[in-house]
Amino acid sequence: MRSPFLILLFAFQFSSSPVQAQASRPIPPGIRQAEQAEAQNERDIPSATPRQTIDLDKLKRDADELAALARSVPPDVDQTAKGVLPKDLGPKLKRIEKLAKQLRSQLTP
Repeated sequence: MRSPFLILLFAFQFSSSPVQAQASRPIPPGIRQAEQAEAQNERDIPSATPRQTIDLDKLKRDADELAALARSVPPDVDQTAKGVLPKDLGPKLKRIEKLAKQLRSQLTP
């Protein structure tokens, strides 16, 4: 009767030894650094926020204004070839850039 109990105890002791040996093994520093970097990257990822609703009327107005401004640039550039720099060319180009950025930010995920 004691024999099966001793065999079971003996088998249990040897089966748990590899687990204990693995737990006591030191973790290489590269693995720790990789785990820390991965954890940092997960903290740096912004949480998913609901996307703003798109105001289609404003989007259309901005696109129309952008198109009108873009059409007005080539004649202004032609004037620069004649030695005349239109006064409003700089602000016009800045407005084009601003509208383009706004449209891009509203339409891209």
